Amino acid sequence: MDTLIIAEKPSVALRLAIALGNGKVERKRGQGRTSYFEIHEGEGTVYIAPAVGHIFTIRQADSAKGYPVLNIEWAPSYLVNKKAEFTKDYLDTLTQLGKKCGMFINACDFDLEGTVIGTNIIRHLNKGAIESNARRMKFSTTTSRDLLTSYNSLTGLDMNNFYAGETRHMLDWLWGINLSRALMRAINEGSVQNREVLSIGRVQGPTLAILAKREEEIGAFVSKPFWRVFVILKGVDFANVKGDIFKKEEAETINRETTANLGSGMVETAEEKNDELYPYPPFDLTSLQLEASRALHFDPSATLALAQALYERSYISYPRTSSQKLPAILGLPGIIAELAKNPAYSEIAKRLIAEKRFRPREGSKFDEAHPAIFPTGVIPKNLSRSEEMLYDLIARRFLSCFEKPAVISTGKIVVRFGDEKYAASGKRVIERNWLDSYRYARVEEATLPVLKSGERVRGDKAELRELKTLPPKRYTKASIIAELEKKDLGTKATRAQIIDTLYRRNYVDGSTIMVTRLGMTVYKALSENCPMIVDANTTALLEEDMEKIAKGDKKEEEVVDEGKRMLLDALKLFDSNRKKIAEEMKSALGVMNAANVLGKCPVDGGDLVVRRSRIGKQFVGCTNYPKCTNTYPLPQHALVIPTGKVCKYCGAPIVKLVLGKGRAFETDLNIKCREGKGEAEKKEEQPKVIKSGGALRGKRSKQSPKARKSPTVRSKKAKV
Repeated sequence: MDTLIIAEKPSVALRLAIALGNGKVERKRGQGRTSYFEIHEGEGTVYIAPAVGHIFTIRQADSAKGYPVLNIEWAPSYLVNKKAEFTKDYLDTLTQLGKKCGMFINACDFDLEGTVIGTNIIRHLNKGAIESNARRMKFSTTTSRDLLTSYNSLTGLDMNNFYAGETRHMLDWLWGINLSRALMRAINEGSVQNREVLSIGRVQGPTLAILAKREEEIGAFVSKPFWRVFVILKGVDFANVKGDIFKKEEAETINRETTANLGSGMVETAEEKNDELYPYPPFDLTSLQLEASRALHFDPSATLALAQALYERSYISYPRTSSQKLPAILGLPGIIAELAKNPAYSEIAKRLIAEKRFRPREGSKFDEAHPAIFPTGVIPKNLSRSEEMLYDLIARRFLSCFEKPAVISTGKIVVRFGDEKYAASGKRVIERNWLDSYRYARVEEATLPVLKSGERVRGDKAELRELKTLPPKRYTKASIIAELEKKDLGTKATRAQIIDTLYRRNYVDGSTIMVTRLGMTVYKALSENCPMIVDANTTALLEEDMEKIAKGDKKEEEVVDEGKRMLLDALKLFDSNRKKIAEEMKSALGVMNAANVLGKCPVDGGDLVVRRSRIGKQFVGCTNYPKCTNTYPLPQHALVIPTGKVCKYCGAPIVKLVLGKGRAFETDLNIKCREGKGEAEKKEEQPKVIKSGGALRGKRSKQSPKARKSPTVRSKKAKV
């Protein structure tokens, strides 16, 4: 009997073919530019063919317009989205091979998405009878050893995971399409001249709410002055133990009395003790994204993409994990031994082997599907600079888990001057141990003066410092992902995508996330008139139900029906307040659009405003689109400020572009004009030369700048 193994991507299909074919790969041409692999096994043939992620997607099952839309179905992605047309050849190849086979194996990533991808394909090929002749491969690395082990220990399809994943896809689609259509209808009814594509979704709404509430906290924050009193003693700041003092008179009195007693200080306590600082646990996906953001300045989405690439090339384990555990079944001594062959890590690994340190420091988070992220031991080749940096972060974090704790000396000294006490704390590293292996860790050391309890001291001076309370910090991409995980919103694989969607919709902007005027408008209109759309509790309830599906404690139909009921309740409330929402959106967006106008379009006189493409790139477009298709490109992430001036050559508005690190300059929007403007200006500054007898005669005039403005000025020596 022939068998079809379905991989999630072409690179993994190749890894599978190498592993199962014992290094011998027989590649065959599929449909279009696709390919697959053949392995002859006994009397049968094993075919290994890739998908390219989701080649099936949710769509509306009828042609009804408007909302609510509740009738949905799975369909080939290429029939739903033109951008997915490339998936047709992969589906055709799988369909062609499926006709030959009596056994199907889902070898896609072992998570909800991989389960949905592979099971949908098998369901399509097998006409619904998916459990009797279908199996599942489970692996956490794409090394040949793990792939062979997985192939030789196949399990039944993980249908509970499939039903949970399918439910998530259906509810996300239903909530996204219905709420977005409702929002757009409200705007259209309000006659708002806005060309932004607005959307809201089951997780997108609560995420926007978290960010918008923080923005409101920052906007409402009123900074208050406070004072701290210090004594400088042997070059070290000792702070008054009363801390922040909000009455200036009180702080001045303390400072004055302390100054009078600087010569009669007494050390009340001088303590020092050694503490152990244990290694950080191995990475799960969220902690990897947080650490890569902090240490490497990587965007969380980029971190996930880089980690996925390293996984597909067998260099690290599966990155979409919630686990901080490294079970012994992984063969940890063997992995360390392999890392010892890599010159970058040989010294650390050999020391661990010599000391037989094979028990890792683990964290509390656990994932039933996968262990924590770890290097496989395969020596990486041909990595990009970014891949190399991320791999080093992962490898060193893994090795440091086996190291001895660092020893940190912490000290505290309290000194009395008159009736006031002042304290200083210090920290120094006694034994670095794992800190040397994981060079990305930072311990802020502070040195204290050598003092003993009961010792008399003289302070150098007392100092009164005025400070101000600070507003809450804005989220970064990494910190909002951590917040979403804490609130159980989204999944480890989708949280970064949700944040990126908010950027594409122009709801948020900046590396420290600032909610835009558009984002605040959408949030306020929904929170005041249909709060359940942006309420995290609504989504959290559905997330809990989907977890129950995965564990077999709830049925898919039950959760989908509940999700539809909640959606209909939200839409009913939305519709009852739609006029109010429309008015609020009209008012706010009208102000926003007026503020965003850069100038008049030289083509048809419409307003030129900053827009974003479907992939989130900003450009300048005309508000009379689609009647007017005039556009101008913009540098990405630049702030665009209107100046009220117009280019005299092309009529395009002149704007001020503010780039990173305070760089700013004025320019017109028309690139072609900017490229040709230098030549145009030169022509204006030069006299016109008249042809005579086929030759050019004359030389530059020495006239004043005013005279040069005339394009008909001729050289005195020119002959007519």
